[in-house]
Amino acid sequence: QVQLVESGGGLVQPGGSLRLSCAASGSIFSMYDMGWHRQAPGKQRELVAAITRGGITNYADSVKGRFTISRDNAKNTVYLQMNSLKPEDTAVYYCNRVDGLGIPFGPWGQGTQVTVSS
Repeated sequence: QVQLVESGGGLVQPGGSLRLSCAASGSIFSMYDMGWHRQAPGKQRELVAAITRGGITNYADSVKGRFTISRDNAKNTVYLQMNSLKPEDTAVYYCNRVDGLGIPFGPWGQGTQVTVSS
């Protein structure tokens, strides 16, 4: 059973940056494709970035060019570097395993709140 712990969220002004971390335990992290998802109030959870076991990345159009996903298999950690943040990026951010279609599976962590506001 994989356990996921997200961290690094906070309050940031528009145009600012944050780096989120997701530490995984309980399984062989390097075997899985991973994704960062977010859920804003009143909206469905959406996938914003994914990275395969081999390091191939994919992004939602809304974050392309601003967010960068990466992973460190030795540390069982996946990261999300978020630059040029906008108020519409405000959400709770979660990581999870994803399948080949980007569909998340397994239990969710508690998430980390990102608030972009002046």
